[in-house]
Order: sequence, then structure tokens, then C-alpha cells
Amino acid sequence: MKTFKYAFVRSVPIMAGYIVLGLGFGVLLQSKGYGAGWALAMGGLIYAGSMQYVTIDLLAGGASLISAALMTLMVNARHLFYGISMLERYKNTGAAKPYLIFALTDETYSVVCSGDAPEDVDQSRYFFWVSLLDQFYWVVGCVAGALLGSVLPFDTTGIDFSMTALFLVVMTEQWKASRDHTPALVGLGVSLVCLLIFGSSNFLIPSMLGITAALTLLRKVTEKKEADHAV
Repeated sequence: MKTFKYAFVRSVPIMAGYIVLGLGFGVLLQSKGYGAGWALAMGGLIYAGSMQYVTIDLLAGGASLISAALMTLMVNARHLFYGISMLERYKNTGAAKPYLIFALTDETYSVVCSGDAPEDVDQSRYFFWVSLLDQFYWVVGCVAGALLGSVLPFDTTGIDFSMTALFLVVMTEQWKASRDHTPALVGLGVSLVCLLIFGSSNFLIPSMLGITAALTLLRKVTEKKEADHAV
């Protein structure tokens, strides 16, 4: 119970964002002619905020499965790098590991990576409860938005920007909590360079590859700074 309480407290900021963003997604989904059942299925089975927003247009436009698969790869390519960085944390999570991999979102990643749990909190169960609670908030928001959208008129202009807004909030919180801003600055710099070279439609994967290469080269410098701060 103590682990659950700790996970809940840590997930409260995500709850506020996910319910609001889920409401926006549900309203937008309903406006395209897809009801609460679709919202429940997408929130439970896809559980990828940005991809769910993209899926609405794919469904409405009658896109092929191949197009949908390629778009999913492009939108969620960053999770390849999230997964690599979580190998050590998720190493001893047992039967829960497949679900933890599935439920790893940008916001869940930021919570589980922002410091270790206290000694009296089970780390593996903490990861599980944070992941499950975050998905629960998202599904509740999606379904509630679809239900509200079916009875109340909404102007959906700009709703698809909500995921970007939440990501900026998460990034700002991590910036404030971190002493070493080198990784963030490297990520920003590499992304801007790739944006200029490859354009807004094709810069995501080159950016991820470039950031990974740059941080790998700078790893020893970053670890030395962390050791100096610890001393």
C-alpha cells in the first residue's frame, strides 16, 4: 500500500495533464464520428497520445495499414531510445516487464527517471503502479471526452497542440530539477540542425540518431560532472 501511495503522489501531475489531454482527444475523436467505444479501445490498446491524434486523421482519411505502420514508426521512433535507457531500471521487474515496456510514455518516462524511490518502497512495484495509474488517467480522459463530445458542442481548433504543450511542461520541470543541462542543450542543438537540414517532415529519426551519438560521446564528461556534484 505504501508503494501505491507513493506512486499515486508521484503521478498526480501526470493525472492533471492526461485527463485534460484525453478529454481533448475524445472530443476530437467524437467530432470525426467515432464514439466512446473507439476512445476506450484506442486508449487501452494504442496508448500513445501523439499517435492517437494522428490515428484520427488516418481513420478519417481511410489510410492503408502500411501507411499507418510507417507513420507509427516515425511518430514513436523515440521510444527505441527510451527503451535502451530503461534496460537497467526494468531489469528485475519480472512478469510486469512486458506491460512496463508497453506503457512507457514520455511522461511516465520522466517520472520513473527523475530519481530513485525511497528505500522502503518496492522499486519494481513502483514502476508498475506509476505506469498503470498514468494509463488509467489517459483512458478516463479519452472516454470522458468522447462522451462529452457527443452531447456538447466543442470547437476542436488547436486541440492537437495539447500534447506538445504537455511535453514542454515536462521538459521545463526536468530542466529545473537537473543540475547539468548538457543533455538538454545537446538535444536542442542537434534537433535544430536536423530540422534545418532535413525539414520538418523528416528530421525526427536523424535527430534521435544524432542525439544518441552525441550523448554517447559526451557520456564520460556528463558522468564526471555528476560525480563532482555528488562530492
